[in-house]
Amino acid sequence: MEIIIRQEKESDYKKVFDLTEKAFANMEFSDKDEQFLVERLRKSDVFIPELSLVAECKGEVVGHILLTKLKIVNGEREFESLSLAPVSVFPEFQNKGIGSRLIKAAHKKAKELGCKSVILVGHENYYPRFGYELTSKFGITFPYDFPDINCMAIELVKGALENVSGEVKFPKEFYEQD
Repeated sequence: MEIIIRQEKESDYKKVFDLTEKAFANMEFSDKDEQFLVERLRKSDVFIPELSLVAECKGEVVGHILLTKLKIVNGEREFESLSLAPVSVFPEFQNKGIGSRLIKAAHKKAKELGCKSVILVGHENYYPRFGYELTSKFGITFPYDFPDINCMAIELVKGALENVSGEVKFPKEFYEQD
């Protein structure tokens, strides 16, 4: 199966909405809002068009990943990072390595753009294979009571989180509802 990873275009938006909705429809820990979150984030100042990527198979969009800006705040100090949310693959294309390819491509592009780290709340058995580690290792906390095992970060640049600690401040788009 030939998969092409490319930057998302405006003409992909409806397909990405549909695939995100379907990808999370049966997920146990989903609030079923991910497709609306993507729309809100695209309209925000944390959106980085180059970090909204799609996976195409035979000309059809079958997967999507979005990395957006976020901050880690410790008193007066602020550190910039990225949030991975969400990564979506049509159910019939899941477990074929598409999500993995999207994550690796997004990491590569983020690093090329000068970004140094990515933060996420995700499945404890999936993300460590890409190098994600518990945020608690770095002294990074979250504003909500997420289980520690699901709060992860990756250094795109070695040592990027070495002297970083504080609380993740998600953009307001993560909290707003349509």
